[in-house]
Amino acid sequence: MPCGEDWLSHPLGIVQGFFAQNGVNPDWEKKVIEYFKEKLKENNAPKWVPSLNEVPLHYLKPNSFVKFRCMIQDMFDPEFYMGVYETVNRNTKARVLHFGKYRDVAECGPQQEVDLNSPRTTTLERQTFYCVPVPGESVWVKEAYVNANQARVSPSTSYTPSRHKRSYEDDEDMDLQPNKQKDQHAGARQTGGVGGLQWCGEPKRLETEASTGQQLNSLNLSSPFDLNFPLPGEKGPACLVKVYEDWDCFKVNDVFELYGILSVDPVLSIVNNDERDASSLLDPMECTDTAEEQRVHSPPASLVPRIHVVLAQKLQHINPLLPACLNKEESKTFVSSFMSELSPVRAELLGFLTHALLGDSLAAEYLILHLISTVYTRRDVLPLGKFTVNLSGCPRNSTFTEHLYRIIQHLVPASFRLQMTIENMNHLKFIPHKDYTANRLVSGLLQLPSNTSLVIDETLLEQGQLDAPGVHNVTALSNLITWQKVDYDFSYHQMEFPCNINVLITSEGRSLLPADCQIHLQPQLIPPNMEEYMNSLLSAVLPSVLNKFRVYLTLLRFLDYSISDEITKAVEDDFVEMRKNDPQSITADDLHQLLIIARFLSLSAGQTTLSRERWLRAKQLESLRRTRLQQQKCVNGNEL
Repeated sequence: MPCGEDWLSHPLGIVQGFFAQNGVNPDWEKKVIEYFKEKLKENNAPKWVPSLNEVPLHYLKPNSFVKFRCMIQDMFDPEFYMGVYETVNRNTKARVLHFGKYRDVAECGPQQEVDLNSPRTTTLERQTFYCVPVPGESVWVKEAYVNANQARVSPSTSYTPSRHKRSYEDDEDMDLQPNKQKDQHAGARQTGGVGGLQWCGEPKRLETEASTGQQLNSLNLSSPFDLNFPLPGEKGPACLVKVYEDWDCFKVNDVFELYGILSVDPVLSIVNNDERDASSLLDPMECTDTAEEQRVHSPPASLVPRIHVVLAQKLQHINPLLPACLNKEESKTFVSSFMSELSPVRAELLGFLTHALLGDSLAAEYLILHLISTVYTRRDVLPLGKFTVNLSGCPRNSTFTEHLYRIIQHLVPASFRLQMTIENMNHLKFIPHKDYTANRLVSGLLQLPSNTSLVIDETLLEQGQLDAPGVHNVTALSNLITWQKVDYDFSYHQMEFPCNINVLITSEGRSLLPADCQIHLQPQLIPPNMEEYMNSLLSAVLPSVLNKFRVYLTLLRFLDYSISDEITKAVEDDFVEMRKNDPQSITADDLHQLLIIARFLSLSAGQTTLSRERWLRAKQLESLRRTRLQQQKCVNGNEL
């Protein structure tokens, strides 16, 4: 472990040191960031930082250094805080200068109070984001992060209210390494402030009172406070994240790994306690907010902790088996090493998916291409690289689609299965919308981060009537598939949010939704017990091989790709030749799809440029797929 735990357990002490050396000179802020940046480069230091994703909140010490892997769900209004403020000793009249950065509450020593009229007080601005754990994150991803984290934590004794609450995960599921930690407070907190204004009170009494009426049994969606997770059944902490630098780089739906200082001061929860008059503690400007807005923007800190961000890294992906940033020089060794063994990995994955698709190797080829597809650019409004696959021919009233989704869950970092029933389409909220009363973005199912796999199960669709919300939801899915965008509802207007979601549609006949490619399933075997068959398939794969599949599917999305002038000319000539033989056989759209298939076929083999061989293989696959669809159409006598 990095020597000296002070930066982990008492980061504000480190900040205080830099502030004391530099005073009001703004250089101290840059030195703080550099200090923590250097610390995180030492001896796998990130693994020693406790994570809010893995460690229950009551195991984390208030004001300690933590990390959080999250998606930005909403952006609140900027808030003002006292960047520098001065306190006066009531007895000696001695004045002390303090920093307000990385704090929610003004810190004062005994007999001190804040001098709000001091000319040395500076007011600064910070941006607040509401962040949630990555929606649909796979169990294997969570487990890998837990196993990699080496933070030593034990239940905190310095934060009374949190000990009464269940964490977002059961304690017995946590692989914790208790360590003797000293509870050190840098002086009793006799005076403090919310929104920059002072209050006085006894710390112990205040902590006890602040916890009254907030005894929540769990931190899931059944809690009185709606954590606003996009997907149903999600668990984990939501956090209010305070950002001080470069907040223009933070966009809604982006995924970040944040490093910062944990704030769970009970005072932050006072506005939620109806039995106390909190108006005197609030910034006068904030008192104009509605009660609902105050409730949403100032939730109990024991339920929605605050993180004051020191360092932030936007994540390309959330696969813990790969380096976080694949563009960096140190990642190139990992990439080149894996690429050298790509052929056997692809062959094994093809065999694995063929078994999962009941012996259909052609469908398995297309499923690989789908799983590595990604929107690589946009031309005007057209997203290039999307590859939505409709897997038709799925057995109706069978558990096949459910178990196929389980297989996909074991391969991709984040996914969600949408059961397309009439009831779900009519009642579920797909589109995020703005609640102007609470001044927040209310999440919906389609508020998902890039590279999420969305499996739409149409085999569950029965006859019935779609009402207006149902039609609206179907339209939203169609727009997502066609344009890779979701139009968020802001009541008076719609705001377009581009996305990059891999959509797989399972259906009996041809899907009601648009798709880039329809492949009809031709099972070579029908197992008598589908669950037993799929379980044995998963248990037969070695964990090391499964991990290679996971690296393969994530890594190939980020490879560069190009087509040489020579191959471009050959493809053009080939297109002209096909049109000459039969003008109806291939259109410009068909050519575009062939090029997309050839692209992902090349990348799936580890080739970053198109070869003549891969182009011919793409044509062969498309010919087999079309022939199969035509045969099925003749058998059924209707269009699939």
